[in-house]
Amino acid sequence: QVQLVESGGGLVQAGGSLRLSCAASGRTSRHYALGWFRQAPGKEREFVSAISVNGGKFDSAESVKGRFTISRDNAKNMVYLQMDSLKPEDTAVYYCAAREAGYPMSIFVAQDQYDYWGQGAQVTVSS
Repeated sequence: QVQLVESGGGLVQAGGSLRLSCAASGRTSRHYALGWFRQAPGKEREFVSAISVNGGKFDSAESVKGRFTISRDNAKNMVYLQMDSLKPEDTAVYYCAAREAGYPMSIFVAQDQYDYWGQGAQVTVSS
């Protein structure tokens, strides 16, 4: 079992920045692929960004490319989402997710590919 706890959410004006952090604990392993998803009010949860076990490969949704950056620190069992140039449409609850991956360069973009989820962090962007 892996427990994931997000932090760093909050209220920010459009054009501002926030950095989300996700701490993994429990049966932690460096062989976990990690991802970020978000769910806006009244909408389905959607993929935001994903990173491979070794951090060498990553992908992001078109809506956040060029603005959001995912990174990880395996020594600290942490994954981050740096969010710049935030827009009101980025307002959502952001979730960290993890799954074991046998191949160090694997990334996963679908929700049902992940086994562990955090409780979510609220991000609100005002116009």
